[in-house]
Amino acid sequence: MNDSSWGAPPQAGYWGPTDHGHGQGHVQGSGHGHVQGAAPTGPAYDAYEAPQTRPMPIVPDVTAFGGNQDDDRGAARLSGPPVRNDTNPEPMPDAPHPAPKPPKKSAGRDLSAAIGVGVGLGAVIVASLFVVKAVFVGVVAVAVVVGLWELTTRLEERKGIRAPLVPLALGGAAMVVAGYVRGAEGAWVAMALTALAVLVWRMTEPPEGYLRDVTAGVFAAFYVPFLATFVAMMLTADDGPERVLTFLLLTVVSDTGAYAVGWRFGRHKLAPRISPGKTREGLLGAVSFAMVAGALCTQFLIDDGAWWQGLVLGLAVAVTATLGDLGESMIKRDLGIKDMGTLLPGHGGIMDRLDSLLPTAPVVWLLLVLFVGSG
Repeated sequence: MNDSSWGAPPQAGYWGPTDHGHGQGHVQGSGHGHVQGAAPTGPAYDAYEAPQTRPMPIVPDVTAFGGNQDDDRGAARLSGPPVRNDTNPEPMPDAPHPAPKPPKKSAGRDLSAAIGVGVGLGAVIVASLFVVKAVFVGVVAVAVVVGLWELTTRLEERKGIRAPLVPLALGGAAMVVAGYVRGAEGAWVAMALTALAVLVWRMTEPPEGYLRDVTAGVFAAFYVPFLATFVAMMLTADDGPERVLTFLLLTVVSDTGAYAVGWRFGRHKLAPRISPGKTREGLLGAVSFAMVAGALCTQFLIDDGAWWQGLVLGLAVAVTATLGDLGESMIKRDLGIKDMGTLLPGHGGIMDRLDSLLPTAPVVWLLLVLFVGSG
């Protein structure tokens, strides 16, 4: 119904039953009340003379919202389909849809927090390294104890493996100190005593799972504190702080090169079943960055070092750091976790930072001994 029918003679536009037996017809809203329809018999139907059987429904004068609306804002209902103002339909224009933005690459971590924590840890390590050597040994021992706590906690949570933490923590700290004081011989003795302590400590509990628990305990003792003793052994040389700094710098540079090149150019997966984020391009970046940094470090930091020795050292660090990272990824994938802990924002746990350092330490210690001696 359009607005021209409002105020017309009695009930114009409504077809009701009549005494002439006419059927229903179609109203053409002309403004004059003229009706065109089809009747089977009798004279033409006169809308003005038709008997009124029910009142014309009152339709509120409400403007339709944007054309053919079928809600209570712009359509009045009789007993059938809605009556609309179709004289000048104005379809709603389609709302413009913004073009979808391409997804951005993400590292998957809070980069600002990771950088802040990394800088803070680096400052503590460098300060302790060049002020008092014993303080740095204490820092390594604390890192070892926290790493053992994270590892044993995850093993128990995810696998039900109860590696005894107390003998591991005490033996691990003693192992680092023994490596600094007595060298490799002291480290091996401390490792053997720690393994024995794990076997005895676990005997105080029921025998179920004994072999599984002590095996995990001996593995943890070797993986975390024993490998960390090589960092303490580097420190015993005359240029010990420089050797440790070279070891740390090369490992960090290798990880940074792998991240930067892999994030930007990585296309081919290195080990998709172990760590889907690592690429072959990232490994090449790690090798390139580490070799350049190694040449600079051995030339300017290591006594009697040569740049070509740094190239070899950098290549070895890139390989061992990558293998260490993959090894840690294997453990976490087996446990069904992403990180070993949440102690370091943007990094995860202590073990998530030690994964590249631990297997790299004995390799750097050995190569530096071969190149420039142990003094």
